[in-house]
Amino acid sequence: MTDTHRFHPSILRAYDIRGVVGETLFVEDALYIGKAFGTAVIRATGKPSPTIALAYDGRLSTPELRDALITGLKSTGVTLWNFGIGPTPLMYFSVHHSGADAGIMVTGSHNPPTHNGFKMMLGKASFFGDDVLHLGALAA
Repeated sequence: MTDTHRFHPSILRAYDIRGVVGETLFVEDALYIGKAFGTAVIRATGKPSPTIALAYDGRLSTPELRDALITGLKSTGVTLWNFGIGPTPLMYFSVHHSGADAGIMVTGSHNPPTHNGFKMMLGKASFFGDDVLHLGALAA
């Protein structure tokens, strides 16, 4: 493992990060997504240990991605609140009703079972567009 990471150019999208597991999205990507997102949340909130709500779906590839994501997030010093398995709205609900500073969901959403990815929130707003692209720059 290196101190820098480059994502497949197709996975950083306008509203999320997603790809085909084992082809364009890898477990190591999840680790660096965690490191970059944790860093972004710390910088945005100005808190040394902001809270991040975590949720995930039931895809077969999710446990490996989730575990690597958790490792990356914890390496930044954030506090994780694990809300468990459920549909994507669980993450949005968790952030809005728990007082978490941010949220991240491991989910392939409506895509085929071979796909997976990550949806994020910062505060009570979606984390999208330039914010997602910035994660790639942080990882690099």
